[in-house]
Amino acid sequence: MATPPSLRIDSLKIALDAAEIGQHPVEVHGALVGLICGGVEQTGDLWIKPLFDLMNDGQPLPAPLHQLVCELFQDSVARLGDFEFGFMPLLPEEEEPLSQRVEALSLWTQSFLTGIAIIQPKLNKASAEVREVIKDLAEIAQVEFDVADDEESETAYIELLEFVRIAAIMCYSEFGPEPSHGEGDDPAVIH
Repeated sequence: MATPPSLRIDSLKIALDAAEIGQHPVEVHGALVGLICGGVEQTGDLWIKPLFDLMNDGQPLPAPLHQLVCELFQDSVARLGDFEFGFMPLLPEEEEPLSQRVEALSLWTQSFLTGIAIIQPKLNKASAEVREVIKDLAEIAQVEFDVADDEESETAYIELLEFVRIAAIMCYSEFGPEPSHGEGDDPAVIH
């Protein structure tokens, strides 16, 4: 059974506070997903150094936080590579006030853009569609936090969240690893 976002955010917040790292859990996830979508090397621990640079001035993380981040990395890689598009940004659940969810989405998006920018040197050479998505994400990162808690604002938030989710998947498709084919999956081989 998947861990609910609120529990993941809470456990990450506790570990960040214990390590005296002043980032919000959604920022950590956004940066991590930005690195993954930007094409960071996913084998071994090569992905961790850029994250350390973003999170902790290049310093290693305490063991409990390191473990949580590794689990988050593996989960995010699996979800981004899922044919069913099981990926979702790690954000507060709908029970939280809309203004907090909008602020968290903005923080996540800012961190995502930072992560993808430091790992992907060819952003300006991406497809026109991905360049446009990156530009739109930059605008979402600047969204205002003072929102009315009404149905219209809730609908707008849901649309923004879905856009951010699809944008991350698009970036992963453009810059992430080539899909691997299992044994016997080679379409050129006819049995």
